[in-house]
Amino acid sequence: MASISSSPLSLMSFNVSSNFNTSSSLPYPFSQKHQPSKNRKPKHHQIACTSNDSNQNSPKEQEQKASPRRNVLIGLGGLYGATTFTNNNSLAFGAPVPIPDLTSCVVPPIELPDDIKKIDPPISCCPPFSSDIIDFKFPTFNKLRVRPAAQLVNDDYFAKYNKALELMRALPDDDPRSFYQQANIHCAYCVGGYTQKGYDVELQVHNSWLFLPFHRWYLYFYERILGSLINDPTFAIPFWNWDAPDGMQIPSIFTNPNSSLYDPRRNPTHQPPTIVDLNYNKANDKPATNPSAEEQIKINLTWMHKQMISNSKTPRQFLGSPYRGGDTPFKGAGSLENIPHTPIHIWTGDPRQPHGEDMGHFWAAGRDPLFYAHHANVDRMWSVWKTLGKKRKDFTDPDWLESEFLFYDENKNLVKVKVKDSANDRKLGYVYQDVDIPWIKYKSKPSRRVKSKDKNKSSAQRPSRKLVDKFPIVLDSVVSIIVKRPKKSRNSKEKEDEEEILVIDGIEYDNKTEVKFDVIVNDEDDKEIGGENTEFAGSYVSVLHVHDHGKNKKKKNNNIVTCLRLGLTDLLEDLKADDDDSIVVTLIPRYGNVKISGIKIELED
Repeated sequence: MASISSSPLSLMSFNVSSNFNTSSSLPYPFSQKHQPSKNRKPKHHQIACTSNDSNQNSPKEQEQKASPRRNVLIGLGGLYGATTFTNNNSLAFGAPVPIPDLTSCVVPPIELPDDIKKIDPPISCCPPFSSDIIDFKFPTFNKLRVRPAAQLVNDDYFAKYNKALELMRALPDDDPRSFYQQANIHCAYCVGGYTQKGYDVELQVHNSWLFLPFHRWYLYFYERILGSLINDPTFAIPFWNWDAPDGMQIPSIFTNPNSSLYDPRRNPTHQPPTIVDLNYNKANDKPATNPSAEEQIKINLTWMHKQMISNSKTPRQFLGSPYRGGDTPFKGAGSLENIPHTPIHIWTGDPRQPHGEDMGHFWAAGRDPLFYAHHANVDRMWSVWKTLGKKRKDFTDPDWLESEFLFYDENKNLVKVKVKDSANDRKLGYVYQDVDIPWIKYKSKPSRRVKSKDKNKSSAQRPSRKLVDKFPIVLDSVVSIIVKRPKKSRNSKEKEDEEEILVIDGIEYDNKTEVKFDVIVNDEDDKEIGGENTEFAGSYVSVLHVHDHGKNKKKKNNNIVTCLRLGLTDLLEDLKADDDDSIVVTLIPRYGNVKISGIKIELED
């Protein structure tokens, strides 16, 4: 690999009824509004993607450290100023994200499939309203429920799950335990249905440190409702074991059209035995060029290692960026949420539907029973992650611990829960079946080209590459950027203490579109780098969630602004680039229109 530091380029409807009908479709939401709350605080935090806000430290602890973060920025003609990358120590007086304001729930209309456009009366994702809220109490149990791998369950289990879900589907629409209302939970929390209580700002549970705790609570109550319907407190939902070869296809229990676990709105070309692509690129889904099943399995295992180990050494890398009371949403997803969680949603959804429903759009995802198995494995990964190293621990920041959600339980009670009570799955009464974890040692490998260094060239100097030295940019073609590192030749102790992070900031796009781009580091020619290669650092990918973003009338557009954070320590070691002053970052647009405001490298403890 050429040493970049020597480069002369100094750059700066399913209608729920009493009988289950697999041919019917679950109804889709129209706009519906309750009486808005008058208790509003107009101000909210605007945060950029910077390390100072938090990883595992509380705001007070951050302030006491009082050491400037070492960032190297390029953009706007040179060094990126503090006006773009906000020092988030200003949030030392932050607050937990409060419960949603149920009185103002609204889901704006979206384009609907033809078969359900004429549903009357129009419906929304808003839950039945209740002003009676009780606090969560930990369950009592004689033994832990064991969530099984979906591909390993027997006929008795399938019959039990099928019956439970059939009973849930048969409940009236206005029963908060019904499948209709359970599906609406995801829509309301994830498509701008709620504002934060006390703030005139959207409540969003994706793309931040709330992602994993919210979905853990969601599954907890879904599971308990199912168990209560069949009078079996030991019932546990299955997980889609997509991180292991024998689980890398849609589990057979979800593919029987005559069962309650079936959803007709799935990609017809991705049915078994098709292997799931954990970093799916829908713009290049061509059978003639797709990898073989064997090759795809190897690539998937590599991505699991990257996202669970190389890209997740700190709480912020894995869990996501801090998101506090009053903040605008989309602070930055953690590694697992970004890949494989998001690509699996898109891979599973039906491209024949207006927005890739069901799994391919946040509002409809909960209408596919496979969604809950998918998120059970996401939840399982959270538990696995905390066993992989001493720094892999949950946040201790009180703003994370005290953030709150509302869910209806198996007795129709509206329950207020806190993030801190979700951190231990065993205290919630469940564990996961013990299965092999084959990706632990499945590291990516550098391409052959890296092993033969050419000290006279860098990939950014090749004629086919567009070199960028000023930001913001519209990512409409492949571009390369030379990015200075804050420190080179770090010893083992320094690497253990701080992870080197590549931060792509100000990722901006219209929320009515999907976007995806790949990030390659120090590749040396124009041949495409695959997911099995070390140089492929990661991707940014979004799931559709069309809505009036934020309900803030002063907002001029519906753009999402977020960031992507990728670990570099392992990558640079494997590429033998520890001693380089700079790296070459190449951004490859795959689909969607996206603008990027800057790029930097920082050290995160």
